Amino acid sequence: MPETQSYIESGILEAYVLGSLSDAEILEVESKIATNQALLAEIEKISASLESFARLNAVEPDPTIKPFLLATIDYTERIENGETVTFPPALNESSTIEDFAPWLSREDMVLDRELESVHAKIIGYTPEQTTAIVWIKEMAPEEIHTNEFERFLIVEGTCDIQIGETIHQLQAGDFLSIPLFENHFVTVTSSIPCKVILQRVAA
Repeated sequence: MPETQSYIESGILEAYVLGSLSDAEILEVESKIATNQALLAEIEKISASLESFARLNAVEPDPTIKPFLLATIDYTERIENGETVTFPPALNESSTIEDFAPWLSREDMVLDRELESVHAKIIGYTPEQTTAIVWIKEMAPEEIHTNEFERFLIVEGTCDIQIGETIHQLQAGDFLSIPLFENHFVTVTSSIPCKVILQRVAA
């Protein structure tokens, strides 16, 4: 028993659970736990403790990551399948919804799935500028941009975009540009999803 306790206190079992042992050390541990119930029980205890720690310290992923990853995959597949590359105009204070009619009127530029939180369809990409049609169900979480400007043109619905302490109440046709290094988030205020032209431009 003292030998078992000494082995437990050596830290090798934690290293085994974390997968940081050499092949030879793994074989050593596994040969010992095959005949020692106390060591096996300790490994199970360590595993449960590490899993509990991981769950308590888990970081909720940004809900916009998945939809924009899927949008990138979708756009890449469309281009590979022969879609003509297009270059939507740069968003600015004079932009109108009509400026984006060639993309908004396309049959494939629709919300083609049940909207969980955010859905996006990329309509143009260059290394300097990405343009997408985006549907937001309830909100887009707080974020800060350090290397790209984010610009919005509201197409349908309404939303509030808070930048710092200032709230901008937006409706169809409204444009807003997000400055660098400013906290901002979107809250949908309409009964329907807020549909926007979203543009991210390299700073």
